[in-house]
Parts: sequence; C-alpha cells; structure tokens
Amino acid sequence: MRPSRTEQLFNYVILTLFAAGALLPILRILVLSLQPESIAGEGFFHFENYAAAWEQGHFSTYMKNSVMVAVIVVSVALVLSIASGYVLGVLRPRGEKVLFFLFLLGIMVPSEAIVLPLFFDMRSLGLIDTVWAIALPQIAQSLAFGTFWMRAFFRSVDRSMIEAAQIDGAGTLRILWSVLVPVAIPTVVTQVVLTFMWTWNDFLIPLVMSPSGTMRTAPLGLAFFQGQYTQGSTLLAAGAVLVALPMVLLYFALQRYFMSGITDGAVKG
Repeated sequence: MRPSRTEQLFNYVILTLFAAGALLPILRILVLSLQPESIAGEGFFHFENYAAAWEQGHFSTYMKNSVMVAVIVVSVALVLSIASGYVLGVLRPRGEKVLFFLFLLGIMVPSEAIVLPLFFDMRSLGLIDTVWAIALPQIAQSLAFGTFWMRAFFRSVDRSMIEAAQIDGAGTLRILWSVLVPVAIPTVVTQVVLTFMWTWNDFLIPLVMSPSGTMRTAPLGLAFFQGQYTQGSTLLAAGAVLVALPMVLLYFALQRYFMSGITDGAVKG
C-alpha cells in the first residue's frame, strides 16, 4: 500500500526538520570560522583564519599524528576483521560461538573501564608516548566490531559461490581473497569509514597514553587549542573545521560504497 500525498508530505517535513537540526550547527561553525577575528574587523570570508589556526594550534603535527594512528588502526583492524569474520562466518570451527561472544565483549566494554589497566600494561612494555600505545588499544576495539560486521556479511553469502570455488580447486585463502572479498567491497568500505571516524575522533586513549603530549592527536590538540584561545572563538571554529575536514572528505569519496554497505547490512539484518 502506497502512502498518501499527505503522509509523504509529513515524512518530508519531519526529515527536513531533522536535517536542519543536524546541519545548522555545522553551518554556524563554518560561518563563525570565516568572520573577522577582532570585533573591529571588516568584511567576510576571512580564509586567513584557517592559516592562523593551523600555525598557532600546531595542527600540522597533530594531524600527522592522527593520520599515522588512523592508517595503522584502519589497515590492521580491517585485515584481522576480514580474517576473523571469515573463520567465524564461513569456516565455523569448533567453539566458534564461544570465540564470537568473546569478540562481542570488546564491543560491550567501554574504553573508560579499561584505559587505566591498559596504561600500566603499555608502560611496562615501554610503549607510552609512542604511536603503538595509542594504536594497539584502538585496533583491539575496532577488531571487535569488525569481526561482528564481517561475520554477519560472510554468513549471508550464498554458499553456492563457495562450493563452486571449491569444485574448481580453490583453497581457503583463495576463496576468501578472490571470491568473497570482491563482493564484500561495500561492507569493507563501510568498516573503513566507521573505523576511521572512531579512531580520528577518539579523545581518551591519546590523552592517557601520551601524557607528555608528544603523540597528541588532532581532536586532543583542538581541546588544548580551546584552552589557549577561550576568547578567540573564530580561530577555534577554524580549528574545528580543519580537524573535521579529513572525515568529511573520506565520507564523500566513499559515499556510494558506504551507503550501499549500510543498506545491505540493514536488509540482511
């Protein structure tokens, strides 16, 4: 039964209100970042605010640290998630349900509950103030979600594809990388985008694992920049735009695959 025009109009109004509620704060930050820094300033579109925020906030160093951490976390978590999802979703060895529930614990346990024990573990290993002290805990957290995500996809794959590959003589690894991974591209891209977003935005782990600030990431640098420029809301807004820009660019670059992965996941779920 198709909805009436009144119902469609009502749906569009509701969606428009939600979209406005999400977009208006973003537009406000963009407008604020382009305003003159001083009250006596004139004109609009002051793009020099971004250069000033970049230099004064030392965002070149912080962005480099964030990119380094994000690349390590996304790449390692993706490879391990594909492997573990394949084992638990296709091969299904004995005890796979127990292993799956162990992975689920990584999703249910919040970072706040384990960050202090992790700090002492990393300190005993001599990893504090290094990229690995920040990346390894986030790899573990991302692997928990990635295993759940990839397992759900692999379990939904038509078994006839796998059986046909086995008849052709394909081994376990060949089936994974040549048969399953190509059809899982939207699912893989969705995990990449989500993992990158969570890693890039993480605040607590970089704060605790780098007490000296040598591995300070972009969101953490923005927080310290806010403390230095409590009166300079214009530069703070410019810094916020700079920190958010990589996530926006990645999303728009992979939007088609991301939406396909989310839609397929919703339908299969």
